[in-house]
Amino acid sequence: MFDKINADLVNAMKTGDKFTLSVLRMLKSALQLEKINNKKELTDEVVINVIKKQVKQRNDSCEEYQKLGKDEVVESLKQEITILKTYLPEEASDEEIAKVVDEAFSTLNPTSMKDMGSLMKFVTSKLANVDNAKVSAMIKERLVK
Repeated sequence: MFDKINADLVNAMKTGDKFTLSVLRMLKSALQLEKINNKKELTDEVVINVIKKQVKQRNDSCEEYQKLGKDEVVESLKQEITILKTYLPEEASDEEIAKVVDEAFSTLNPTSMKDMGSLMKFVTSKLANVDNAKVSAMIKERLVK
């Protein structure tokens, strides 16, 4: 995956796509920092985790800039998120998440919010790419009933 990002970075240089180039440079920098900090090679799993962090940071920034009414910055961040998400595997759908949450409830038989951690662990271990906020919301909804 790291090689694909590098190839896309070179392609963006050649085509003169400055916006994509800047996003991919930031991503490559974050990946190299991760490699240095952990003293490990960049596996696809590590690359995906770094990309998820980058997307989350930009989503958080979007929310803050929306509160301040900075629409141009929000649009720019959304474009960056779109570029970054092209390197992530497809996210699990709501139906898939609901199915695994049902399975978690039938397997673990939770009784209170204290079981939230074990339920989250169960669901996230079954689904490769999932939005933890969605999973958490679905589990909380079921636990409150």
